[in-house]
Amino acid sequence: MSPVGTSVVQVTATDADDPTYGNSARVVYSILQGQPYFSVEPKTGVIKTALPNMDREAKDQYLLVIQAKDMVGQNGGLSGTTSVTVTLTDVNDNPPRFPRRSYQYNVPESLPVASVVARIKAADADIGANAEMEYKIVDGDGLGIFKISVDKDTQEGIITIQKDLDFEAKTSYTLRIEAANKDADPRFLSLGPFSDTTTVKIIVEDVDEPPVFSSPLYPMEVSEATQVGNIIGTVAAHDPDSSNSPVRYSIDRNTDLERYFNIDANSGVITTAKSLDRETNAIHNITVLAMESQNPSQVGRGYVAITILDINDNAPEFAMEYETTVCENAQPGQVIQKISAVDKDEPSNGHQFYFSLTTDATNNHNFSLKDNKDNTASILTRRNGFRRQEQSVYYLPIFIVDSGSPSLSSTNTLTIRVCDCDADGIAQTCNAEAYVLPAGLSTGALIAILACVLTLLVLILLIVTMRRRKKEPLIFDEERDIRENIVRYDDEGGGEEDTEAFDMAALRNLNVIRDTKTRRDVTPEIQFLSRPTFKSIPDNVIFREFIWERLKEADVDPCAPPYDSLQTYAFEGNGSVAESLSSLDSISSNSDQNYDYLSDWGPRFKRLADMYGTGQESLYS
Repeated sequence: MSPVGTSVVQVTATDADDPTYGNSARVVYSILQGQPYFSVEPKTGVIKTALPNMDREAKDQYLLVIQAKDMVGQNGGLSGTTSVTVTLTDVNDNPPRFPRRSYQYNVPESLPVASVVARIKAADADIGANAEMEYKIVDGDGLGIFKISVDKDTQEGIITIQKDLDFEAKTSYTLRIEAANKDADPRFLSLGPFSDTTTVKIIVEDVDEPPVFSSPLYPMEVSEATQVGNIIGTVAAHDPDSSNSPVRYSIDRNTDLERYFNIDANSGVITTAKSLDRETNAIHNITVLAMESQNPSQVGRGYVAITILDINDNAPEFAMEYETTVCENAQPGQVIQKISAVDKDEPSNGHQFYFSLTTDATNNHNFSLKDNKDNTASILTRRNGFRRQEQSVYYLPIFIVDSGSPSLSSTNTLTIRVCDCDADGIAQTCNAEAYVLPAGLSTGALIAILACVLTLLVLILLIVTMRRRKKEPLIFDEERDIRENIVRYDDEGGGEEDTEAFDMAALRNLNVIRDTKTRRDVTPEIQFLSRPTFKSIPDNVIFREFIWERLKEADVDPCAPPYDSLQTYAFEGNGSVAESLSSLDSISSNSDQNYDYLSDWGPRFKRLADMYGTGQESLYS
């Protein structure tokens, strides 16, 4: 929107020719591209606007081609060109406009306060700060119910709720909303008003709402002396929906754990269910639930504060545990203690207590009581010459009465100890046993003696314990696992000639019959015959029969474990062509047996042939 002739930029061209030689260095500028919007001064190269009211919204960028030609622009002159890009900056010359004249939105009546109802936006062709908006509600019946604000990022108008909606009270609202530029340019006010209005209609939808109590809080009072079942008060709630469903009441037991109260489900009448005690709990805050009969999921909550009124049901008593002393040299009429009383009750006019001695203690010759008429009393001595040796402790019963209606009373006993006092009347020693102790021993000395005796006893116990441990035999702990011990036997045996450590016949005869072990406490059901002797049959049959026999023995053995176990079959078969090579047979045969045949068995038996053959003498020579 700049006026005609507004300067944009100046371009400059240089010519290397000698400016003093003719017109070869005299440059003239002209515009080749960019008309009719811009022009250039021929001599200065200043680019200016050539048309008024250029609109950025229509076209925001122009490409100009400027030519510089020497020889004052005449024919035959040399020229050069450059390009210039011109961008139009924005001004606020476009007012905001709503794309629609009216809007309609539906919202449920249960929408919480501060929730967003709708977003509307007025269009503005300008950009940046020239497009910033302000929205406001200028008219309508929802001025106090709704408000509108602007989103700084999107320049939208945000309509939110300020108060709760109620379909039964009002079903729709109409708002007239105005949008205006935040900063208007006075130069372009003649183009029209820089604002626009639209109508927004908000329809409230009905929602099944929970029952509503007639009061947010029900204060009630009841005496702690009331009987169980007495009525305390009544709460009331109704269904706000058009259906007006019946309501049922109950107490939230999380707020009445001891179940002091009950409520009638239909009428809402609250009654006592237990005896009440103000001193235990003076105020009960309970929550009453109201639910629709047709839709139990809709539950409303009401709050009841029940204050327990006090009655005089607690007798007065001493305010504290008094530690009263009287000096042996006390004079008659001397005050030795001032007492007061407390009462758990709280009368409306405050407490008033009356003190006196009981009937039995009225005529005692030792102490008297004076009521100070200010809820306190003083204890005085009646005589002098108290002696701990004669009586170290006196018990004085005191009668206390309150001012309740009816009044309650209690008897409290005051314990008075006789003490030895200094010149200022401060008690020093109150134990009568102190006279029995020797004059030369103080309490600290006695404590030191006892500590020494205890130390000696502990030392003696330690010495005895150490001696007993030395005399204890080295025995295994019953709980210790013996299998953890490793036992070594450094016995290498007697070699091949030692035939006394085992049964030679068992090693030579493979067909030894093994006795089946049976349990002595039960009679076996099946008696197996002794194992038959093996015949000269093929080796594979011999092995099969041997394994089968061992398997049957393991099955009927009552001493065998009831789980899978490892069975060892140390059986090589019989009928070997080479017969037995063991030297154990030397017991029952001639020691001069000839082993020369071992030389014919090949190189594998060469070592045995050298040991037992004819060349035996040469081995040991």
